[in-house]
Amino acid sequence: MTAAPACGTELHRLPLLILYLSERCNSRCVTCDYWRHGRVDMTFEATVRLLPSLRKLETQVVLLSGGEPLLNPDWERIARLLRDHELKLWLLTSGLSLAKHARRAAQLFDATTVSLDATDRETYAAIRGVDAFNKVCQGIQAMAETSALVSVRVTLQRANFRQLPRFIDLARQLGAWQISFLAVDVGNDHAFGRSGPFNSELALRPDELAELEQLMRSLEREHAADFQSGFIAESPLKLRRIHQYFAALCGAAEFPEVRCNAPEFSAVITAQGHINPCYFIAGLQDSALPEDVDTALNGPRLLAVRDAIRTGARPECARCVCSMWREPGARTVADFWRSRASSHIN
Repeated sequence: MTAAPACGTELHRLPLLILYLSERCNSRCVTCDYWRHGRVDMTFEATVRLLPSLRKLETQVVLLSGGEPLLNPDWERIARLLRDHELKLWLLTSGLSLAKHARRAAQLFDATTVSLDATDRETYAAIRGVDAFNKVCQGIQAMAETSALVSVRVTLQRANFRQLPRFIDLARQLGAWQISFLAVDVGNDHAFGRSGPFNSELALRPDELAELEQLMRSLEREHAADFQSGFIAESPLKLRRIHQYFAALCGAAEFPEVRCNAPEFSAVITAQGHINPCYFIAGLQDSALPEDVDTALNGPRLLAVRDAIRTGARPECARCVCSMWREPGARTVADFWRSRASSHIN
């Protein structure tokens, strides 16, 4: 892992906060365990208590995640509270409830990202555990029809990698303004609410690597304009890192070098009130959300965890599928998602 600059360990600004509104979920994904044991929702009162700290930390963007954030009965009230305090809102959702809430969501969220891991009903049900492909597609379309910024996020794995080109066509058909890809995470036993060893059979097998490479090369040739415009969020080089990740899991390559400083400009607060430096590494696991989050972020525990991440001492980082790097001077709203005007997408 490439270390972030050792320019001080305390956080005085937190441009991006990732806030879990719920640990419950209405999907049954093979990649996640929140649906098995999630019970807790973030409360409106806890969100109110966050506001002074967010002001001190000059937070600009709040990403509402989970679990499924739209299962929180107070999601709209919480979203309105945050908007009233001049925070930009980004929703990360499974999309199962999006069609029902599209009008309100379009008014409240500056950007919405929908997880969509298949291009057909059968594959979707096999991966997500529910027969909801059509419902999710309807939700994306409903958001797009309001002119909201709605993007699609795909987690590539054995069950869907052959659909790679079709994902591009489907995203455009549904009216999404962007599509992005991640490799399925099989290297972290404790991400996504997991409580034990994880099924690595979701990753590609050695005899499938050449097929994925061929699909990616075809994608680069046939969708060059989509890479250039940003409709495909990743560059061809970054997309090829997904192939290298799967090759490394098969023992055929080194894991791609990870360049990430996300804990230097963002943090995760779970529905239970735990404060983590990122999605994948535990931080402050107190029983309740501290009154002063800004103070807690610079307490001994989180300082030590961030230092370990910065110096490459955390083994999770070497196999991370979701790295993010932002230069110190490039941590504004525009650096977390592009506007429709800058995307060059009709």
